[in-house]
Formats: sequence, C-alpha cells, structure tokens
Amino acid sequence: MRTGTSPGRDGRGQPLPGPDESFDLAGCVVTPRAETPQVGGAEQQGRDTVIVGWTVYVPPEQPALARSRLPLRTTDQVMVRSVKCDVTGEPGDWGRSPFTGTRGPIQFAADRVTG
Repeated sequence: MRTGTSPGRDGRGQPLPGPDESFDLAGCVVTPRAETPQVGGAEQQGRDTVIVGWTVYVPPEQPALARSRLPLRTTDQVMVRSVKCDVTGEPGDWGRSPFTGTRGPIQFAADRVTG
C-alpha cells in the first residue's frame, strides 16, 4: 500500500492525501522471522520462540520489478497473510548470480502494524 505525493494542503494547513499508488506482488515466498532469545536467558531456557514478523522474498519475474529495479520503500505498507505490515529497514536486492547471470529475489522484512 502506497500513497503518492500530497497535492497540497487543506484549509487547516494539513496535507491532503496523495493518490493511491499501490501494486501487487504475487508469487512471493513468506517465512516467519523469530526473535533470537538472549543466550542463557529465561526465554532460551524455556525454549519460547517469538515470531516478530515475516521475511518476504519477491521473485524476479514480477512485472513491478520490470518497471523499477527496487520498487519497495521503507514507508510502504504490505498485506502479508491478511495482516497489515510495515516494511522494516531497506529492502535487499540479491542482484544477479555470478554463476548463472539470472536475477535473484528482492528480500524485505515485514512487521505487523501496531498502535
């Protein structure tokens, strides 16, 4: 989910929402991302795993990737398994394989929107 540049301000000086610039990224691989417990801490002793978000891998054949080398921004929000998430940190581009020359995926972290 992405909102474009604000076209101006309203009568109270608040920015007007920009146009919707959202796009779909189908065929992604989604894996849970766990928080690493402190070594020797209570969480490690109890073997509790806390899922803090997802790691998303966007396949290189996406039409959105053809329009732009790295279409994701840290200000974007994404829907992962029907949950609204923020893109956390900079998305990573795996680039081209030095062995085959084929493009790799785009990888990014997605965290559940809270508050």
